[in-house]
Order: sequence, then C-alpha cells, then structure tokens
Amino acid sequence: MNRNIIYFDNAATSWPKPPEIIAAMQNYMQNIGGSPGRSGHRLSIEAARIVFDTREKISQLFNVPDPLRIVLTRNATEALNIAIFGFLKTGDHVITSGMEHNSVMRPLRAMEARGIDITVVSCDSEGILDPVNIVKAIKKNTKAIFITNASNVTGTVMPVSDIGRIAREHGLVLCVDAAQTAGCYPIDVIEMNIDLLAFTGHKALFGPSGTGGLYIREGLEKSIEPICVGGTGSRSEVEVQPDFMPDRFEAGTPNTVGIAGLRAGVEFILSKGVAQIKNKEEKLVQMFIDGVRELPGIILYGQKSMELRTPVVSFNIAGMDPAAVALDLDERFGIMSRSGLHCAPSAHKTIDTYPVGTVRFSFSYFNTEEQIITSIEALQKISKSRI
Repeated sequence: MNRNIIYFDNAATSWPKPPEIIAAMQNYMQNIGGSPGRSGHRLSIEAARIVFDTREKISQLFNVPDPLRIVLTRNATEALNIAIFGFLKTGDHVITSGMEHNSVMRPLRAMEARGIDITVVSCDSEGILDPVNIVKAIKKNTKAIFITNASNVTGTVMPVSDIGRIAREHGLVLCVDAAQTAGCYPIDVIEMNIDLLAFTGHKALFGPSGTGGLYIREGLEKSIEPICVGGTGSRSEVEVQPDFMPDRFEAGTPNTVGIAGLRAGVEFILSKGVAQIKNKEEKLVQMFIDGVRELPGIILYGQKSMELRTPVVSFNIAGMDPAAVALDLDERFGIMSRSGLHCAPSAHKTIDTYPVGTVRFSFSYFNTEEQIITSIEALQKISKSRI
C-alpha cells in the first residue's frame, strides 16, 4: 500500500481491504480451487461450504430468515437487472426517486421502452424524499417501488422503513438498492419490509470486485423470471432451469474466489459491528464538514444530519471545474476522489449540479483523522488559489 496516498473514493470501491479478505482469497486459490456443486470430491465440497457460509453470514447481517433467499451475483447492477427485467411486465407502473443511480434508472428506462410506466418522485435540494409523495404517486396498476437506500452523490439516506410500510399497506413490492449502505448502515429486511435487496460486495462490505447479491423474499421468486439460465450443478438430468432458490437465478460457475473474499469481508463487519463502523465514519464526515464549511468558495451538498447520511460528501469550489479540483487533489496532494456525475444524472439535477457534477469524498472505516486534516488543508490551498 502506498502510504502517500489518501483514498477517499470508497463509494466507488473500498480500499484498502482488511488483510483477512486477501488471506481468504489466497487460501482458496492455493488450497481449495474446486468448483462448488459441480463435483463430489472434497475440494468441491469445501468450495460449496464457502458459498453457503457466505449466504449465512450475509443473512445474519441483513436479518434474512433463510440463507437460501440470498442469490449471489457479480454486483448490485446484476441484482437490480434480475429484479427489474425479471419481475416487471408490460402495463405495470413503478415508482422511483429523483436520486437514483443509473443501475436503477437505466434498466427502468429500458423497461419503459417495453411498455411499463414510471413515476419519478422528486426530492428536495438535499436529496430528501417525503414518503407522502410516494403515496400520491400510487396508481391502480402500480406494482413496485424501486428506491435507493442512500444516494451515492450526497450520502442522503432515504426513509426506507416508511416506504416499506406504505408498500405493505398497498400490496406493492419494495426493491431497495443497498449498494451504498450494505456494511456501513443498519439494514433489517424484516423490520423495513424489504422484498428485494440488491447489494454489492466491493464497497462497504470490503469484498472484491465481481461480488454482490440479491435478497428475494420468500414466495416472490416464482414471480421473477431468470435473466440468465444454464448449468447450476443441480437437477442436471433436466434441460430446464431449476425453479428453487437460489439455483433459479444462479446459472454458471460462480466467482468462488471472490465469494471467499466477500465472506471474509462480511465476517469482518460482523466482528466490528455495523454500529461501530457507522459511528467512526460519522465522526470523520462531521470533522470534514466542520473543517471546510467556512473555507472560501466551498459549496456542500446533502443532508446535514449525520444520522441520515452515509460517509459520502459532495462539494464544489465556486468558479472551479470539479474535474480540475479532483485532478489537483490527486497530483499535488495524493488525495483520491471522484468528480463528475457519479453515474447518477437525476441526482445531480435534483441538487442543481447538472451537468458538471461535483467532487465527491467518500470515507471508510480505514480512513483516519490525520487524513481528514490533510484534506482540509489541501482544499484550503486550492480554494485560495482561485482568487
């Protein structure tokens, strides 16, 4: 690890990873290497044990009653594609928000071209959604609500529990995009009335890229068509896809080495506790915001309450292109950030930063107060240079 680098791009991919993740992946490659469910030898059985244990750990983290309700995918995008393309039909109406990532909006727009109706509920300038507006958007043919758990642009946390209650009262399916919250914000699929939960492994779960999953509430799986079919290692005597969970949605040889790393990441989170991780990250966000709030030209976006945001802060410096600011942070100060629209143009339209976007700092459990101080000093120098 380069000690001169300050990495504030954890909302894209978390780094560094806990050493346990690297060790778990290395152990699989050196000592196991088998394909789960495809053979009966001991290495195949050990690989299958890794996969099932990963489902169990994820279930524990999200309070999922049955580990077999967890479908393992390449990322949250694939999980959302299963939920959207597999569940919706021509003539359906769905509700979403003005703060969604393109992993939600692009599949929905693709389905719109196939005859579904979409209502995008507006949020305020901080990215906050009023659940009352969800109720107002419900129609006779409304089938589902697709909502981000938290914005990847502002870190604003959506009122998912309130939306879950609304969904239950009106017989709607609630699908939550937890790409930004899984691992760093508490999620309880039962308490929050979540029917479908899409998550990725490579962000706050500390797993490697190419991992993620979809929780599917019991009884809902038969209403969702698989978007990929093929070998599963089960029911090999038939030429149709198995209809039971999770095989119905898991065709092809899985990324077992990545799943081994994901398991280690979830184990790390469970050992620390989501509350402890959230508490540390909240302190870093508060320290950063307090430090830059009065700097000349700094414009901060998003929810002011630490309780209702993830460790993501978007900002701009008046009169400066966010891409130029990010480049300066990298080249002069060794600070890794992200600039632009962050694959969420509707969110930037909501907070009035479209089309140039923002600079985004996204912190993790492994960032330090010293790094926050350094970044504040760097932004002070950059903001002064604009005058």
